[in-house]
Amino acid sequence: MGVLMSRRQTVERVQKVSLAVSAFKDGLREQPSTRRRAEAGTSRRGTLEQEVQEGEEEASAGPSQLEESSASKAAWERLRDGRGVEPEEFDRANRFAPPAFIRPKRELHDDEPPDISLEKREQIVNDEMCEICEVWTAESLFPCRICPRVYHDGCLRRMGYVQKDSTVEVTETAHTETGWSCYYCDNLNLLLTEEEMYSLMETLKNCKIIPETCLTVDDFLHYKHLVHKQQFERPMAEAQEEQASLQFNALDPDKKGHIEWQDFLSHESIQLLQKLRPQNALLRLLTLKERERARAVFLALDQDNDGFIGEGECRQARHTWFRKHQKEMLSCNVSISHVGPISEGSPASSKNGKSLEKILPATKQEEARSVDWPSFLRENVAYILAARPNSAALHLQPPA
Repeated sequence: MGVLMSRRQTVERVQKVSLAVSAFKDGLREQPSTRRRAEAGTSRRGTLEQEVQEGEEEASAGPSQLEESSASKAAWERLRDGRGVEPEEFDRANRFAPPAFIRPKRELHDDEPPDISLEKREQIVNDEMCEICEVWTAESLFPCRICPRVYHDGCLRRMGYVQKDSTVEVTETAHTETGWSCYYCDNLNLLLTEEEMYSLMETLKNCKIIPETCLTVDDFLHYKHLVHKQQFERPMAEAQEEQASLQFNALDPDKKGHIEWQDFLSHESIQLLQKLRPQNALLRLLTLKERERARAVFLALDQDNDGFIGEGECRQARHTWFRKHQKEMLSCNVSISHVGPISEGSPASSKNGKSLEKILPATKQEEARSVDWPSFLRENVAYILAARPNSAALHLQPPA
């Protein structure tokens, strides 16, 4: 019996030693070498001090501050992934799985000029089945005015993209000349690549912008001043500040004194695209419906049929992309396969004779520069993209 106890004790002792040795080896493996610790002594000490300080701040922070920190982190994650804010009261039990937004990637041929002919018309064909449930139910489908996707209103509600109070408005707008943009096309931020989105997030963080919050005019101008100084290393000129103020007013059409987060994000996204991508790359973002509408506008302005329009006509045409119907003017008599948003004030509308008088100045001055079709597209592509969201805000204010 004594021998058996001795053997058992020996086995237990060996097991304890083995555990101690393996733990020691793991510790050595995780620790940096002496040389590396000597080289990174200063930086490591600073990092540790920062970690200790952050730990003390977290320990001293109350429950409300921790909740705010968690909410801010979740907001940055939604911004990174291109997801909007979910409504607080949302029935998740009957919810469809949300789509996985995959940010685009730049291709090698993106900077080459695309072949968009003025004479060659493109046939508009919408999808036959709902993008969400993939079921065909004919006229009950709501078409997107930008892309060929179509949707059921019930599917949009179950996805959380349409609330009950806005269902009627979406139903009416989708079948008018104004049209309705689906949740893919409504979010200009989804046009950014991962690298571009990282650049935008860094700018917002450096300027202390809190995601998913409204911005007042002072917040907006302060942000514009900081961005301009970081980029050009000089203060913003008076004319540039005036243009920024005009842009704020365009983003606040209801004169509420602040701009919504989604409108601010769309504005910053389109400006970043203008800054980082050449015009040829932006032209490749245009959908078939947007190209067709641009053709209709140009052909309506080209009354001489010589392939050229005046510079003033080109400049005034930019404003047509943002014209909206009033709610009392909505009607549901437009076909589901309508090209897109051609408003009453647009040169491409059926009353193009009267509309041209509205858009062009009363005195038809001769312009020094004539604009052909490729130039017309390049100079207006950013405004065409900026007009995608359903919001009444102007996300890219044309210069006066």
